[in-house]
Amino acid sequence: MNPAVGLFAFVAVSLATAAIGFYGLRISRTTGDFYVASRTVRPWWNASAIGGEYLSAASFLGVAGLILLSGTDALWFPLGYTAGYLMLLLFVAAPLRRSGAYTIPDFTEARLDSKMVRRVTSLVVVAVGWLYIVPQLHGAALTIRITTGLPSWIGSTAVVLVVCLTVVAGGMRSITFVQAFQYWLKLTALAVPVVFILLALTANDTAPVAALPINPTETATAGVYHNVSLLVALLFGTLGLPHVLVRFYTNPDGQSARRTTLIVLGLLSVFYLFPTLAGALGRIYAPELARSGQADALVLLLPGKLVGGPAGDLLSALVVAGAFAAFLSTTSGLVVSLSGVISQDLFGGSVRGFRLAALLAAVVPLGFALTTDSLALAGSVGLVFAFTASTICPVLLLGIWWRGLTDAGAIAGMVTGGVLCGGAMVAGTVLGASAAPFWLAQPAAWTVPAAFAVTVGVSVATKGRVPASVNRVMSRLHVPERPVVTERQLP
Repeated sequence: MNPAVGLFAFVAVSLATAAIGFYGLRISRTTGDFYVASRTVRPWWNASAIGGEYLSAASFLGVAGLILLSGTDALWFPLGYTAGYLMLLLFVAAPLRRSGAYTIPDFTEARLDSKMVRRVTSLVVVAVGWLYIVPQLHGAALTIRITTGLPSWIGSTAVVLVVCLTVVAGGMRSITFVQAFQYWLKLTALAVPVVFILLALTANDTAPVAALPINPTETATAGVYHNVSLLVALLFGTLGLPHVLVRFYTNPDGQSARRTTLIVLGLLSVFYLFPTLAGALGRIYAPELARSGQADALVLLLPGKLVGGPAGDLLSALVVAGAFAAFLSTTSGLVVSLSGVISQDLFGGSVRGFRLAALLAAVVPLGFALTTDSLALAGSVGLVFAFTASTICPVLLLGIWWRGLTDAGAIAGMVTGGVLCGGAMVAGTVLGASAAPFWLAQPAAWTVPAAFAVTVGVSVATKGRVPASVNRVMSRLHVPERPVVTERQLP
């Protein structure tokens, strides 16, 4: 790939992101604008923004790379990513919007009437956010190195700089415009090259490359366990992602939140067709990328390999632009959600505090990204989903649907899930992918049930700590409200 083409695409999408973000600054005035866009974002616009922030490096680069490596076994990733939103639609979207909270810690404090629960939830949310940002920065480092030959740190640092500029400028209202634009850019950046590649292969009658099977060998027990555990992580992990949940606070009412989730299901279903096709094309025509350790770069390299010439360069530039849109949109959503939590707990919840928190939320994971090596992108994000499913998800689901939840149960469940899943992640990293036992490499199948069991068990044992306000709060969560819009809605 021509390095100048890759550099141009990177600069272009960064400038477009900054320009759209500064446009949002013109209409960001109040604290509500910065935290939840004053709860005035309509379903189609919000769904596009959710698609923009949810489709991360793991979706744009990692899914195709995993399909290249593992074939049909990797289809659990796009299926799980999409199906998680069905869980959101059924169990979380509308009640969470009706809670009136700005952040997940706001919700747990209001539901359980406990400052300590808030503090623990805040720590978990920040940990999840930082764990999720690091793979985005690794993806940016990989992309800038593969496409331009520049040092990897430039990609990670550039993403953090652009995100800080847009988030500090306009907060949630600004990022809503940015992320909606970036969803459609990402969809175009994958769909157009895949269609052109298919047309080129048909016209040229290109012969497949003969290759040995790439799938790793594993026992039947390990294979079944891995798939079940991965599905548990993706389904339940989606329910606890802070950057996704905070977007439901931006809807005008619970009905709009449900409609938003339904639209997101459609948008994700369309998007995941294209990394799946790219992975299948890679298995047939570019299996050498798997052997050379470049599986995550498949969508970046495929247009140049199968189309070539000026057309291949143009398609590659489009893919690079889409890749950086993925890194920028997901990182910006995470930084906004973390900024809300950090600002309220450390800086008083003001607009100035939000901006200071945004800088802190972005700089810390940059330090981790610059001092660590990239793992398989989809696999590393899958572990973040497992951690989220083991910590935030039980408290959120039980807090919405079970009156018997107590502050002691919530804290015990989050600590148990965090220690078990976090310990498994660390042990798996130390032992290495080849040496780690299969139940340790993907722990959600046992850490998620353990977290739920401890949360319920401790809550039952401390039932005297059920807050007196439980009936009022549960009514607010589950009684449909009348849509009332007091401010101009975003389109």
